[in-house]
Amino acid sequence: QVQLVESGGGLVQAGGSLRLSCAASGSIFSINTMGWYRQAPGKQRELVAVITRRGSRNYGDSVKGRFTISRDNAKNTVYLKMNSLKPEDTAVYYCKIDLVGVSYDYWGQGTQVTVSS
Repeated sequence: QVQLVESGGGLVQAGGSLRLSCAASGSIFSINTMGWYRQAPGKQRELVAVITRRGSRNYGDSVKGRFTISRDNAKNTVYLKMNSLKPEDTAVYYCKIDLVGVSYDYWGQGTQVTVSS
């Protein structure tokens, strides 16, 4: 069984910053891609950022230039540094990983990020 635990969410004013963390544990042999997605009330879940095991990154258009994704393979942890936060960034942020040799994606329970005006 694989467990993902997100942390670092909270309430912040517009223009502020937060750093999210997602630590994976359990039956993990090798993690392929790690990523962050978000979903606001009444909206579709959207890609925020993904990072490969070698460090290649891809960002959603709405966060490009403001957010930075990184990972620590030794700790099975992925991070999301969020700068210049806007009220439109308010959402539940979900961590996702896929494992080498496993045809299944694992999702965390989500962490709430709220940006006030």
